[in-house]
Amino acid sequence: MSPLEPFGTRLRHAMDERGPLCVGIDPHASLLAEWGLNDDVIGLERFSRTVVEAVADRVAVLKPQSAFFERFGSRGVAVLERTVREARAAGALVVMDAKRGDIGSTMAAYAESFLHKDAPLFSDALTVSPYLGYGSLKPAVELARDNGAGLFVLALTSNPEGAEVQHALRPDGRSVGATVLAHLAAENAGQRPLGSFGAVVGATLGDLSSYDLDINGPLLAPGIGAQGASAADLPAVFGTAVRNVVPNVSRGVLRHGPDVAALRESARRFADEIRAAVGSG
Repeated sequence: MSPLEPFGTRLRHAMDERGPLCVGIDPHASLLAEWGLNDDVIGLERFSRTVVEAVADRVAVLKPQSAFFERFGSRGVAVLERTVREARAAGALVVMDAKRGDIGSTMAAYAESFLHKDAPLFSDALTVSPYLGYGSLKPAVELARDNGAGLFVLALTSNPEGAEVQHALRPDGRSVGATVLAHLAAENAGQRPLGSFGAVVGATLGDLSSYDLDINGPLLAPGIGAQGASAADLPAVFGTAVRNVVPNVSRGVLRHGPDVAALRESARRFADEIRAAVGSG
């Protein structure tokens, strides 16, 4: 596929071929220790390369959490660059979990770091925060479109603190979270087979029937596994939008490392459970 083919198109194909599972790459200190690795750049690199070796050729999406790489400075960022490059070369789409959000030229610089096709950290999609106003994301939206990339915008997150902002009501009576979803639906209007501008919506949130999740874009759904949600919960949470859900599992898979076969088996099991629940693949 062309590098400029829209992210939504590439994601739809990947989900149909490999199932919709997204595996996080979250090398935090406690997990490195569980793997018998030191909390240093060498441990970081071994961890990341093992995850890529185990699952990048068989899952739709890998989602590295940039903070766990950035904490090691430039050497950690170099590991992140290699992780992104090797994961994409193996056929996985990479969603960079960086949750960037700012205004004007600063937002444009963040976008160039992750969404320009020539950037060392170019990723298929980037997580971003809209809480300086959805319009502040315009540089990222435009650059993503130009480079065949996508965004996942924080809308209804699973952390308890998120509700005080995301469920707050605007003067027109619509919640902030619903407003973000409406903006994304507008970005994706008319796109087939799937728009490139998705939302982050927690799988642990229960009944979301009061929200219109049919944004014609992907819904990145953290919370499966260690956070308490299961694949079987997805239809009840996401309703008619469930086919566009990209469930994220991090610790539920990663805790089986560093054994490559065990990581693969865990990812396969989650993928099968998700396919059975959502009817994908």
